[in-house]
Amino acid sequence: MSKPSFTKHQYAFTAHIRDPQRNAKPEGIEDRRMKIYRELLYNNIENFIASGFPVIRSIYSDDHWHKMVRDFFASHHSKTPYFLEISREFIHYLQNERQQQPEDPAGLVELAHYEWVELALHVSDETISMDNINANGNLLKQHPVFSPLAWPLVYQFPVHTMGPGSLPAEAPEQPTYLVVYRNRNDKVNFLEINPVTARLINLLQENEEVSGQDAIEQITREMNHPNPETVKHGGMAALQELQQYGIILGTRNQ
Repeated sequence: MSKPSFTKHQYAFTAHIRDPQRNAKPEGIEDRRMKIYRELLYNNIENFIASGFPVIRSIYSDDHWHKMVRDFFASHHSKTPYFLEISREFIHYLQNERQQQPEDPAGLVELAHYEWVELALHVSDETISMDNINANGNLLKQHPVFSPLAWPLVYQFPVHTMGPGSLPAEAPEQPTYLVVYRNRNDKVNFLEINPVTARLINLLQENEEVSGQDAIEQITREMNHPNPETVKHGGMAALQELQQYGIILGTRNQ
């Protein structure tokens, strides 16, 4: 069944706005009026992406930046009508649709994800509840509870230091371990951690029955460290630091 004429007109209208180079404007509409829509819609999308990915924006020249955003605007079919989800859609475009360009920095997708995390945490409606949590509990003898607004992440590139003057040509040997978190003042911060702390967090989040000491002892066995006490002291210091930043809320009440 053919589409009604007004539906065809709408498709032609939006196709031209998305990609005016490839799709002629609908007949009967003055170009001066179409230009208003072309610029308004593109500028809204471009401004939102630029504000959501400021580091990536600073890396590209104006020409390369607008070339990329216009390709996203023209070719990507978003799965959501919500404006705040544009950043996630842009990451999907970078991961699955964009062909590698000479001007693209190595680690572009990881950098985009890192910048998106900041926005996602900032607008998250997740709340911190201290129900059944002892803020002064024993982190070694009990199970440490993590904030739902603290996300442990691992990247192949040092995304937290990347920028116009710091763009590695390839991923370093050592991955970058971060915890990005929103504190009680609703400010988003990041904490760089080492692989041992990352493993400690992983063990505690995987099993709610594990105490801090249990997790540290498992890491000690995994490392086969010649001085187990060094690992234990380091593990306890890591737990205390995580609690200091509000990444660990306390321990689960028994």
